Amino acid sequence: MLTKPMIEYFELQEAVCRKNDSISPRLYDEYGVNKGLRDENGNGVLTGLTNISKITSAKIINGKKTPCEGELWYRGYRVENLINELKPDEMGFEKVAYLLLMGEMPNENSLEDFKKLIGKCRILPRNFTRDVIMKAPTGDIMNSMTKSILTLASYDKHPTDTAISNSLRQCIQLISQFPLLAVYAYHAYNYYQKQESMIIHRPNPKLSTAENLLLMLRPDKKYTATEAKVLDTALILHMEHGGGNNSTFTTRVVTSSGSDTYSTVAAAMSSLKGPKHGGANIKVMDMMTDIRAHVKDFSDKDEVEAYLTKIVDKEAFDKKGLIYGMGHAVYSLSDPRERIFRGYVEKLVVEKNREYDFQLYQNIEELAPKVIAKKRRIYKGVSPNVDFYSGFVYDLLDIPQELYTAMFAIARIVGWSAHRIEELVCMDKIIRPAYMSVMDEKQ
Repeated sequence: MLTKPMIEYFELQEAVCRKNDSISPRLYDEYGVNKGLRDENGNGVLTGLTNISKITSAKIINGKKTPCEGELWYRGYRVENLINELKPDEMGFEKVAYLLLMGEMPNENSLEDFKKLIGKCRILPRNFTRDVIMKAPTGDIMNSMTKSILTLASYDKHPTDTAISNSLRQCIQLISQFPLLAVYAYHAYNYYQKQESMIIHRPNPKLSTAENLLLMLRPDKKYTATEAKVLDTALILHMEHGGGNNSTFTTRVVTSSGSDTYSTVAAAMSSLKGPKHGGANIKVMDMMTDIRAHVKDFSDKDEVEAYLTKIVDKEAFDKKGLIYGMGHAVYSLSDPRERIFRGYVEKLVVEKNREYDFQLYQNIEELAPKVIAKKRRIYKGVSPNVDFYSGFVYDLLDIPQELYTAMFAIARIVGWSAHRIEELVCMDKIIRPAYMSVMDEKQ
């Protein structure tokens, strides 16, 4: 337990750390060091090769690099084409997961076998829910899941075997188990911390990942076809993103050290939960709550623009000057995931009678780039990213905010798994970046 003298000690030492750990920004320029592994234009420093996915934000036209509408590719397929080619009532998560993991589109028999395998693996060890998930429940579902992932290693007869076949088996098991780890962790928190009812529904092996998520989460197990389809689409869009994101790079780094699947995925989870990565949609939702409290008429563009200006001027919301959900490190003209999301949101808001809320989102999407451009020098376009709508989608689906980042993880475990397998197949060296010391030698 922290005492007042202990707190005062740590606060005093913070100043010491800040003084001795500060490095002049000038030195980064002098030695050509790219902070955050990004150059002055925001492009990621090339650290590897991959066959798994690709992001396109610009194309060479007449010898000049020209911004284009964003594209996201999975194993040679545009993600919007993968989604659009699904039948209206078809759930595509498992099909796209197979594509990312195996590197090829499954035929009918392969897909059916894979779905059956996922359904069979969607189970936890005996008493695991009681002995692990329900112990020390917390609203931080990502931490709870990470604890569970590491504990699952204790139930594996070959936890540290990094052979491709064994690692693939472990990855598929985790892909299957992630929905249970997330939803059961939330129900334990809901019961012990929020003093609500305890609900533990078993998954149905014949249903898709999206359908099982809604079934396990809701007391009455009921959901509409539209709800399942929208959630399935959300999971596909969050499944993978070009290989260069923070948590996927973490996956490659830990895999390169020879570590086991459970430790690797736990490390990726720790990366994803950060508010600059997977937790960004929660920040959007907090901002939207604040805007609703200060904007009386969502259809009044002048009023919306005036409040967005206050946010950018650091006079409103968290006073950091950011309109969350706007802009992306890679995309310039548009984020393809956001474009697809928007179409599904339009269908869901009608079913949920939330058109008025949607109007606010549409006005912010239109006005925010203009407000930002007036206040700052823009090197590339500013457009909504996937986080702008994803939190709203989860809200429309009655998914509690504690599960927002976990939903991201339930999808992204597929991408992590694909990159782990690729790293194991292709690389035989540990990833070891270089840091230049700029310390003063005292003796």
